[in-house]
Amino acid sequence: MAFPSGEQETLQRKHCCLIHEFYRAASKSPDKIAIIHASPSNPSANEVRIDRELINGGNPPVYKGDRCFTFANLLASVECLSFRICSVLDGADDRYLIKPQTSGDNSNGKHPQSVQMSEASLDFIRGVCQHTDLENMYVPKIVALFMPPSVEYVVSVLSVLKCGEAFLPVDPAWPRDRILSVLDSLDAALVVTCGSSLVKSGSELVDQLDWLLECCSCPIMRFSMEASIEPHKSQSSLAWPCENERKRLFCYLIYTSGSTGKPKGVCGTEEELYPMQGEELLLFKTSISFIDHLQEFLIAALTACTLVIPPFTELKQNVFSIIDFLQAYSINRLTAVPSLMRMILPAMQSQHDIRISSSLKLLVLSGEVLPLSLWNVLSNLLPKTSILNLYGSTEVSGDCLYFDCKGLPSILEMEKLTSVPIGLPISKCSTVLIGETGNSNVGEICVRGVCVSTGYLFENAIIPLNNAKLHQNSICKCSMVECGGQIYFRTGDFAHLLSSGDLVFLGRKDRTIKVNGQRIALEELEDTLRGHNDVVDASVISQKDQGDNEFIVAFISLKEKVKSAEIVKTSIRNSMINKFPSVMVPSSYVFLESLPMSASGKVDYAQLTDSIFSISHVKDEIGDIGASNLMQIIKKAICDALMVEDVSDDDDFFMIGGNSITAAHVSHNLGIDMRLLYTFSTPAKLVISLLEKNVLNNTKFGVNDIPESTIEPDKVNRFSFPESETPDPLGSKLQGHLSLMPHERNDDQADQSKRLKVDLNKYYVLEPIDLFCGYPWNSAPMCDSFSFSRCNKVMLEGGQVVNGTWQAQLVEVSRTRTGYMQELWKVNMEACVDASPLVVFNDSDIYLFIGSHSYKFLCINAKSGFIQWETKLQGRVEGSAAIVADFSQVVVGCYDGNIYFLELLNGNICWTFHTSGEVKCQPIVHAHRGLIWCGSHDHNLYALDYRNKCCVYTLPCGGSIFGSPAIDETHGALYAASTSGRVTAISIKMFQDNLSRMFECIL
Repeated sequence: MAFPSGEQETLQRKHCCLIHEFYRAASKSPDKIAIIHASPSNPSANEVRIDRELINGGNPPVYKGDRCFTFANLLASVECLSFRICSVLDGADDRYLIKPQTSGDNSNGKHPQSVQMSEASLDFIRGVCQHTDLENMYVPKIVALFMPPSVEYVVSVLSVLKCGEAFLPVDPAWPRDRILSVLDSLDAALVVTCGSSLVKSGSELVDQLDWLLECCSCPIMRFSMEASIEPHKSQSSLAWPCENERKRLFCYLIYTSGSTGKPKGVCGTEEELYPMQGEELLLFKTSISFIDHLQEFLIAALTACTLVIPPFTELKQNVFSIIDFLQAYSINRLTAVPSLMRMILPAMQSQHDIRISSSLKLLVLSGEVLPLSLWNVLSNLLPKTSILNLYGSTEVSGDCLYFDCKGLPSILEMEKLTSVPIGLPISKCSTVLIGETGNSNVGEICVRGVCVSTGYLFENAIIPLNNAKLHQNSICKCSMVECGGQIYFRTGDFAHLLSSGDLVFLGRKDRTIKVNGQRIALEELEDTLRGHNDVVDASVISQKDQGDNEFIVAFISLKEKVKSAEIVKTSIRNSMINKFPSVMVPSSYVFLESLPMSASGKVDYAQLTDSIFSISHVKDEIGDIGASNLMQIIKKAICDALMVEDVSDDDDFFMIGGNSITAAHVSHNLGIDMRLLYTFSTPAKLVISLLEKNVLNNTKFGVNDIPESTIEPDKVNRFSFPESETPDPLGSKLQGHLSLMPHERNDDQADQSKRLKVDLNKYYVLEPIDLFCGYPWNSAPMCDSFSFSRCNKVMLEGGQVVNGTWQAQLVEVSRTRTGYMQELWKVNMEACVDASPLVVFNDSDIYLFIGSHSYKFLCINAKSGFIQWETKLQGRVEGSAAIVADFSQVVVGCYDGNIYFLELLNGNICWTFHTSGEVKCQPIVHAHRGLIWCGSHDHNLYALDYRNKCCVYTLPCGGSIFGSPAIDETHGALYAASTSGRVTAISIKMFQDNLSRMFECIL
């Protein structure tokens, strides 16, 4: 890409700004692959491995299904998008711009309120951040980026930087309440979201923005690489930010948990660059809500390295898939929190593929304490890899201290440590320890330099970070509030100074913790809990298990005369899930009559901590439990992973605080495939699946000396769930007991060489069927989103109706010729059910929608039977529901005469249309027109525009309408029947101009 005249010389300036550095690096290698959107991996049954077609074995390797973008593509897209963003912020229109429905002005992002800065904020910025010319600095407009990690996200960040404004990453995986709270509190000038098909699988929320359009108070603009990489006729005339006489005060905002009870935005700058070699391959695997994600993609963009972006849905569902991408693309640099490495370590040890140890040059660990034991295993597993342990926080741009683990053996000869040191300050950064006693070697870590952010943006004001003034010659002795000298940011973390000059992390004295690398202020959780209608007061504490994993426990005092504790607990838990990322949701809830108080009248957190029950590790006890107690084995494994005292047989693992990392804990401790836990998410379901898997599949019971069973080879079930990715397919300890089933128990439990003998008259072996992997939810050919309802009518997302039907296959192979059915779950609907279910597949999720005479309409997780949400209507439900074409709303008629439009994800009522009679008819979707057709007992057929919330046509049919209308899309006709004995055919080809009745037939 050619630069405008005079700009080539400007690019030669050394490190003037991030966007210049990107243009310089990209212009040198325009044809080099900058970003690879990796295709999903396809792990085999027994291990995580590469199983895809290599179409380019060069550097970088490219596989079938990958989407590649060159640096020339990125340059062209940045030129295009930066011009569009600047134009919109200046008040111009854009064909992809959607203005807020709630806004009555055309400001297009003008701040309704100016950002305020106190004198304390100005002093802090001058002191710790070393910005002296504040008169020539401005507060940039905030552009929110609502998209998952993708090439669009990288281009959007660079485009906002070129505009001279600040970007705000907004993770689509956040709960909606948190997203709207962040956008509203910051008065974001613009939201840029991804309209590309490339990231659809990364987050289903990206393509479902109706709720954001209705609730967000700022304009939203869609951007896609497909439309922006085409060459543009004119060059962008935007000025470079570094050439502006006035400099921006910050260039990005990252939200972090706040001790005041509300999250705060950290204002980051662009002072430091990261030198690397241009031939390295990097992996973009960190969520955009974490500060560490910035270095993952900016390093690649600024040094012309290739960046590999894996499908984030796959990473979320299967943490072990990271290993596949490390192997497949020969990744050279990986940034991770220690807890993640601890999760994938067993799989890495079992495979120990030489490709990872030879290609991975640098492993950067940060965000948590690095235990000495974990470093020891990693250093032996990856002898050729340099391991760095970094320390920092969002306020210091991620990292301010580093330690090269190559020097650890020499330190261990002199010091007795349990964790790896956090090391020395990085370039242009200085640290001191402020001690409360005379010991200058122990104290709070305080930082100054270009890495420190300019403050917090909170409620239209920039507030300073917690800071202290020290003598210029102060050496870790004391803080002087009014003595002048240098200003340091007080991190709240305490450390010990070693004789080598390195620091060792000791902990904190406040109530801020880190879970899986994410900082959490417990006060924020307490403040939210106290806002619940049933809660009088709440306190939250954190504890560590034997593996040094943090877990959160909430102690709650309830109001009088509340409903049952279980119902309240579910309500509180759901409320927290709707407001916080899963890592911030408490693992356990304890109800107390009142919270314990200290003599000073404050909550006694020490007493609460002492009340926590110590949970022993399941793995140490599992060998002592027999097959009859398999349920207890599973429940203990879940308790261990979630750090809770007890779970019931029917508790859904993911609804009581489980996530992908804790799921990996459970699967590793039990030695099972983690996908089993996603499919059978309650202990009861998992017990059944493991017993059936063991008996029907008849797999080997161990990985060493346990022989195969005696079932004939031709009877082995191939209609089965894929084998475990973990090193022990069902856990050698667990399987040893599973081999001793109650129907044929061996008295010698110590003899694990006994063979399992199966009575084939009691168990049924299914022949292979290509469509499925053995369980009703595992269907490879399924598209991302579709629904089916009465008469097996199938509708794809977008409204396309599948023509044709497929007969379900049922193969009877049992010797008794007896049929085989299994009850998976059941839900009490509390009254008669007349309607047929509506089943919706949305990526990996399956939901069932059904109503009853109890006035209740439910959304049920079809895998587990767990009620996702429940909405009480004003009358009984007798008709089946339908889903609109974009899969954002569910439509159902009611006996009160209303047709309800409910949000798919939470059941909130979006719109209600009232008829003059009962509605028993199932609505039908007219996707091409964006309409819902539904009849009523008032003798009318209605055409409803659910987007604009209006009725566009009413057709009298002469009688009550019970049955659903039928649409013939090919011939543009709709047919409706009524109790009058009349069938009416309607022409809908020219619906906007004229809707005519074709003919009527009297029966």
